[in-house]
Amino acid sequence: MQEPSVRKSRLTLAALLAAVAVIGGSGFLIGRASVDPEPPAPKSVPTVIAPALPTPTADDDPRDDVLGRRDLIALAGLAADAVAAGTRVPADVGEAVGRRFRLDLPFGCDGPTSAESNAPMGWRYDAEQKTLRVSVRPVVWQPGDWSTRPATTEADERDDAEAVEGYWVPRPWTSSETCPPRRQATITGAEAVTLPGQTLALAQFFDASDSRQARRGDKPFESVTRVAPEDVQAERGFHLRISGRVAETPDGSPIACRQPAGSEQRPICVIAVKIDEVAIINPVREETLATWTTAQPEAR
Repeated sequence: MQEPSVRKSRLTLAALLAAVAVIGGSGFLIGRASVDPEPPAPKSVPTVIAPALPTPTADDDPRDDVLGRRDLIALAGLAADAVAAGTRVPADVGEAVGRRFRLDLPFGCDGPTSAESNAPMGWRYDAEQKTLRVSVRPVVWQPGDWSTRPATTEADERDDAEAVEGYWVPRPWTSSETCPPRRQATITGAEAVTLPGQTLALAQFFDASDSRQARRGDKPFESVTRVAPEDVQAERGFHLRISGRVAETPDGSPIACRQPAGSEQRPICVIAVKIDEVAIINPVREETLATWTTAQPEAR
């Protein structure tokens, strides 16, 4: 038998080594493919810290939300509807007692008044002296004017109030607190209509226990200030800003409505208030011209 040559032995050994390498590499690849891949490292998410909510206190009372013109008109509408329908006044009306309010009453929208004018609210401007004079006089009613209880005796006619002072709310059908746009008084060819009278008022009901310092009577609020001519715009008038809290009429309700002319008349309503401050505002620059408070009845 012929022995293999050295060259053939080397070739055979090399072939065996190559086969082993191929088989080993294939096994490694197969094994690697069968192993579950490592999950990717989680991304770091920044921690969001929610702001701390304020802790409610005894002073956080939703009743401290300030009522505006729209709110007051809506409350008066509820009371007027109940009176006209002969039903009970909604609880929302009674819950208004004690709530704060702020109301702007525009006046002088038709221009300046004369020195002899008896208008309760008016203004005059001296262009040469650059002096603005404003006068606002509260309306004084008899206590029985707003009574909703039938008077059976003279004592009842006097009611529980000694004096009633306040202001009519102009144009109570709109929530706007500015002067109305100037328009043609009547449309050509249209028949004249009767304009509605004053139907909503704010009033303070004073009894014997109230300080007389808060009463104005016939004494008007008057101010004299220097104002530049460009800051006096007649069509914008001025504002009487009243702030305070809703109070109660002598019958215990914050709003009293009556129909003195019968059921076909629109109810006339008054909102009882306690006024803390009265101010005269120039709407051109939203500037306060004068302020009066219950504690300080003189202008400042």
